[in-house]
Amino acid sequence: MAIGYDIVIAGAGPAGLSAALAAAAGGARIAVLDDNPRAGGQVWRQGPGRRAARPLADALAALRAFPHVTIYNSTRVIAALPGRALLIETPDKGGVTLAFDRLVIATGARERLLPFSGWTLPGVTGAGGLQALIKGGVAVRGERIVIAGSGPLLMATLATAREAGAQVIAVVEQASAAAVARFGMALAATPGKLWQAARLTRGFAGLRYWTGGVVREVRGTGRVEAVVIRRGTHDVTLDCERVACGYGLLPNVTLAHALGCELADGAIVVDDMQRTSVDGIFAAGECTGVGGMELARAEGEIAGLAASGARIPSALLRTRTRWARFAGRVETAFALSAAACERPSADTLLCRCEDVTFGEVAAHASWRDAKLHTRCGMGACQGRTCGAAAHMYFGGATNGGATNGGATNGGAACGWDAPPPRPPFSPAKIATLMAAAPDDDPAAL
Repeated sequence: MAIGYDIVIAGAGPAGLSAALAAAAGGARIAVLDDNPRAGGQVWRQGPGRRAARPLADALAALRAFPHVTIYNSTRVIAALPGRALLIETPDKGGVTLAFDRLVIATGARERLLPFSGWTLPGVTGAGGLQALIKGGVAVRGERIVIAGSGPLLMATLATAREAGAQVIAVVEQASAAAVARFGMALAATPGKLWQAARLTRGFAGLRYWTGGVVREVRGTGRVEAVVIRRGTHDVTLDCERVACGYGLLPNVTLAHALGCELADGAIVVDDMQRTSVDGIFAAGECTGVGGMELARAEGEIAGLAASGARIPSALLRTRTRWARFAGRVETAFALSAAACERPSADTLLCRCEDVTFGEVAAHASWRDAKLHTRCGMGACQGRTCGAAAHMYFGGATNGGATNGGATNGGAACGWDAPPPRPPFSPAKIATLMAAAPDDDPAAL
């Protein structure tokens, strides 16, 4: 089945929905794709017993007024096809080819997970991963939880866990106390963010807030029982039932990389109009660099207007600039420290999908060699987790020892850069792959 659209938008989070709203007013026929059962992305994730956030509800209500806008939920992009087309897999139609004149990539970001001893125990998740699980209906009431890693996402996870009835006993931030203090003072330039931080943390009442700390080990028999936190030269052990540890976010650039869009520092390169290096393809939101919901919405609106040929208001450009400055302050404050980037022991698992240790990977000179000899990166996540960690630990260092871009860095090439992804980008049915093959050559894919 093949369907044609003027504009296809990949991603239904804040950036993608803003792009759809901006473009819809011009009358273009638009398709919005998202792999979640409901629109909203990670920020506005919906779930059992959780009503849509007001901005999401308003955006969806506005889009329903445009009959020429179609939202495909629970839909994954499987491949980029020759010409301007994507192969997608939907729950009801199976494999569908979407032809487009213009494409807006708003694929967001994923969490950066840095392995440590015991990180594969049940009860260990990313910080954002815990937030997604709770929003999806996982019960954590009464559980003792330690939240660790880096960045503002820890605060959002704290608020979500508390709201769900969890007992958060500690928040452990890897950045130094001085860096966090400077960032806190800088929030005066964005009063809305200052109030948001106060509301999310409640002043950290009832818990430990430690700076300059990193998770070194999680202990337990069968599941989490305790976590060891390294603070300077000392280790502190906290008893708990769950550990949520995430070191910021990495742009999701798989689709853009496959389409040949230029990348730099692991993010999609765009111009002032959110245009990528490939004609007719735009990008917005966290996939162009992690900057928060407000920046994502501004970029999405600009991309939608540009894709539909509409004028970009100067006030909107100024809004983007203001939030881009805020994003820069976040990046500076929460740059990964040397302690956070310290390589785990050789027997620690790097690739949890294929049970490959750091020692096994360290014996090889490149990502390609490691994959060929150990199957690292060839499991269910296709290297999205271990690839980013391998690039950071083995592929050179920036930003105080950590790379911003993970495994798909578009800057200077090194042996630990991942090549452009090959289809299928996600697990797919054979029937879906056959749907995109020419009638006279079913094996073309």
